[in-house]
Amino acid sequence: MTAENDAVLTVAGLMTLAARTAPKGKGIDTIVIKVLSGKDVKKLASHLRALGKKREIGFFQRDAGNIEQSDAVVLIGAKGDKTVGLNCGACGFGTCAEMSDKFRMNDEVTTDFAGPNCAVRMADLGIAVGSAVKTAQIHNVDNRVMFSGGVAALDLGYLKEGCTVAYAIPLSATGKNIFFDRESRPGPEKKK
Repeated sequence: MTAENDAVLTVAGLMTLAARTAPKGKGIDTIVIKVLSGKDVKKLASHLRALGKKREIGFFQRDAGNIEQSDAVVLIGAKGDKTVGLNCGACGFGTCAEMSDKFRMNDEVTTDFAGPNCAVRMADLGIAVGSAVKTAQIHNVDNRVMFSGGVAALDLGYLKEGCTVAYAIPLSATGKNIFFDRESRPGPEKKK
């Protein structure tokens, strides 16, 4: 372990603090956070690579390479089924009760994320992720927000606790930002 690795883990902890204290709709916290390091980072990268191959999604495989090179990964998700009770309709339903009636967890459907999700909870998730990456930037830790890593983390069960949507934020401290000038890896051409 180098001084840089230790510093990255310290910043990962500060990122969790930033995400936890970020503003939440009606002051109700539905954010789920976990920090991965060591073998768990490699496991996430390996699983994401396998998902990319299975689904023929090139950017999943590219992102797996970035995660594999990372010192740590901060996972941030939300319990999107926890409605705010405003009946705002932003989720596509007339009332929060209607949305709740239609809700299905990941094991009941074939999508990456469970849903439908409360739009306010998804905004909370975005604010928490933004607060976390701002903290990484302030401390000069290279990072990237990844949908793909969130999919793999949920599939591995890293964010249980009723988490419906998640993002991964891999972290790196090297002489060159590993998340910049990344190779574009589209999936294989589909036969017509």
